[in-house]
Amino acid sequence: MADNHKPEVWLRGPLDGIPPLVQPVAHALLQAREEVNAIMADFPEILLWVKPVGLASPGFHLQHLAGVLDRLFTYAKGQLLTQHQLNKLSLEGHMPEIGYSVSTLLEIFNRQVEDAVLQLSSTDELMLTEKRGVGRAQVPSTVIGLYTHAAEHVMRHVGQLLVTARMLQG
Repeated sequence: MADNHKPEVWLRGPLDGIPPLVQPVAHALLQAREEVNAIMADFPEILLWVKPVGLASPGFHLQHLAGVLDRLFTYAKGQLLTQHQLNKLSLEGHMPEIGYSVSTLLEIFNRQVEDAVLQLSSTDELMLTEKRGVGRAQVPSTVIGLYTHAAEHVMRHVGQLLVTARMLQG
């Protein structure tokens, strides 16, 4: 879905300011951003919260893409989720009372990708194997485990968003 005249992000070379060991994570997130913006270009607002054959709506995927990055990168910093983050999580998949437009949801996602890449740029590679707890149960992970899972989880939802958006647009 990205610009067909450009190679995928990972084939464009190293990203300035990103430590080598987290380059693949940054590449995946930037690729996801390009693909999401291409998929949702000119997407009809009326279809944003439609769930075809019980699938998650495009609105959910856009909320979740931003939310999962926020949450996993928070855990990677060794922090717990704030009440605000928990509230946002509970609202994912529900059409907000004050409707978000496609452009607003894209703006939120794009900003979250920028924040994640900024966090990656300041990552000390010596800390990548440090343990981090996930969720209220503090399930064990590592900084690199959280970053890697964030990248793969985002790309999984990009694929689901692509299929759902195409189904809805016929």
